[in-house]
Amino acid sequence: MASNNQDLPEATVQNVLEQDILKWVFVGGKGGVGKTTCSSILGILLSQFRSSVLIISTDPAHNLSDAFQQRFTKSPTLVNGFSNLYAMEIDPTVEKEDSVSSDGMDDFLSDLTNAIPGIDEAMSFAEMLKLVQTMDYSVIVFDTAPTGHTLRLLQFPSTLEKGLAKVMSLKSRFGGVLSQMTRLLGVDEEFGEAAILGKLEGMKDIIEEVNRQFKDPDLTTFVCVCIPEFLSLYETERLVQELAKFEIDTHNIIINQVIFDEEVVESKLLKARMRMQQKYLDQFYMLYDDFNITKLPLLPQEVCGVEALKEFSHHFVTPYQPSLARGSVEELQNRVAALKEQLKDAEAELEKVQKGKQKI
Repeated sequence: MASNNQDLPEATVQNVLEQDILKWVFVGGKGGVGKTTCSSILGILLSQFRSSVLIISTDPAHNLSDAFQQRFTKSPTLVNGFSNLYAMEIDPTVEKEDSVSSDGMDDFLSDLTNAIPGIDEAMSFAEMLKLVQTMDYSVIVFDTAPTGHTLRLLQFPSTLEKGLAKVMSLKSRFGGVLSQMTRLLGVDEEFGEAAILGKLEGMKDIIEEVNRQFKDPDLTTFVCVCIPEFLSLYETERLVQELAKFEIDTHNIIINQVIFDEEVVESKLLKARMRMQQKYLDQFYMLYDDFNITKLPLLPQEVCGVEALKEFSHHFVTPYQPSLARGSVEELQNRVAALKEQLKDAEAELEKVQKGKQKI
């Protein structure tokens, strides 16, 4: 696809912001690439277009509180300075204290967990989705854990469907035996086979609906966040392939921590990093020529707090432009001035060293 500098949405996330019936936005990628910053900023930008936005962190590290410099819990909390942006942090693993503490129930769930890997996390995820859907937010942004966990998270709806099918087949084959055993073991009706199956069946509709929504490109999209390095490129490619397998739409890539060829970059290290990054940037553009690729600059400081997030959000909707064009008169004048300053400092240092030697 030919790149057109005037066609701003190509290099921004504007397409995500303008997709007005979008319900679920997943933000994912390798650890340490800036997913939380990106999901926080996407939430801030979406709050300008939507009536209510919820950001959910499913990463056990929970950096959302650090990004906004505000404490979040497993209940949606209004973000300071906003009237329609909420955030919550959940751990998508089953919490023992929240599950029914009956031996019969625990044993059954334990057998079920062993029979279907991931069913415990899937059930916990289903409960969270049920809660979220009753709240009726306009759009939900998921700040996900590093790639491996994210792929498991996206498998949860189908994992649960398989689990329910397995349980239903067990019920039809051993239903009578299970009922007799629960009665013989003295398990309360509340925690018996019927209650467990009822709870699982109750989830079936919501899981099927979520599965349908996740596979609808009008309702769900996945934003891949990466940095211009080999491992991150590899991880992004793996993620895009897996998303295609799950039939989940993805057409946005955010490349973070890009060193732009600007100002007076005389450091050999920075120049070497720029050359390395350029090699991987070229590969990103070659592999994902039909994606909206947004490049974000590497900053000298962290992006923490609402004001810093708002300020950095400009780069999500307007492609970053280096302040000076390499080779321009202004840039060359700046470079000459910087070299003169460096020469002056070096001469002063040399003079100091020479005076020191003379004293000795």
